[in-house]
Amino acid sequence: MAILADRDTTVIIQGITGREAASFTKDMLDYGTRVVAGVTPGKQGQVIHGVPVYDTVRGALKEHPVDASVISVPPSMVKGAVLEAVENHIKLLVVVSERVPRKDVIEFLEAAREQDARVIGPNTLGIISPERVKLGMAGGPVEDVKKAYTPGNVGIASRSGGMTTEIANLLTTHGIGQSTCIGIGGDPVVGSNFLDLIPLFDQDPETKAVVLFCEPGGIIEESLAELVISQKIALPIIAFIAGRFVDDMPGVRFGHAATIVEGDKGTAKGKIESFKKAGIHVAESFSDIVTILREII
Repeated sequence: MAILADRDTTVIIQGITGREAASFTKDMLDYGTRVVAGVTPGKQGQVIHGVPVYDTVRGALKEHPVDASVISVPPSMVKGAVLEAVENHIKLLVVVSERVPRKDVIEFLEAAREQDARVIGPNTLGIISPERVKLGMAGGPVEDVKKAYTPGNVGIASRSGGMTTEIANLLTTHGIGQSTCIGIGGDPVVGSNFLDLIPLFDQDPETKAVVLFCEPGGIIEESLAELVISQKIALPIIAFIAGRFVDDMPGVRFGHAATIVEGDKGTAKGKIESFKKAGIHVAESFSDIVTILREII
């Protein structure tokens, strides 16, 4: 099984008539994802790659059962799109849009929590469970996805969407398949993060280990280490922490908006120390991920 979504998950695309959304909708369909409808106000009656378009989420739901929504709309419209999906009881929302105002993100995440809906993103490339489902842009066209991702028992969660695919490709090259691969989003405030996802992977009988791609900045990794200890999570976790040089360059931004180090908080050194105390394996180099995985599974 996979976490969050599988081959039976039915999906709508909010903003489907946009160029980017239309492109990844085709990629999702080609991969076998059950995209049943799209939503763009004022565009009802159009058809995108065989997918009917509706003016509203409610209109789509009247005609189709829907489990998840992939949201690709301009930043100023994201909050409204998420709230519309949440109000219509869609439980999984993948927000690929970038540059969403932080205030809007905080507001729609609170609304999602109240309705027991899960948000991935914003600023995420999405989710892939190899040979089952693909939500969003993760991995690109289907030919590329099939080369990089193969089914197996290692989960991936990454603060970088691109590195989700890089890790999957590394594992695939060495004959190690993946269960579910998730880009959590690179913004300072996102929905589900490592703290939310590791317990799900731990409960998944198919997932035997998880690889995390981490960056300097924020305290999610330190909090994860505390969670692993307090909940006695036995699932093997391998973490690769990029940008260690940032520790020596206070205030420098590395990669994403979420990776600003302030004082001693969020340093790569602090994350590594916390991980080791919790029994989380730390890969000193990218290739060490494979070495550690082969030792533990």
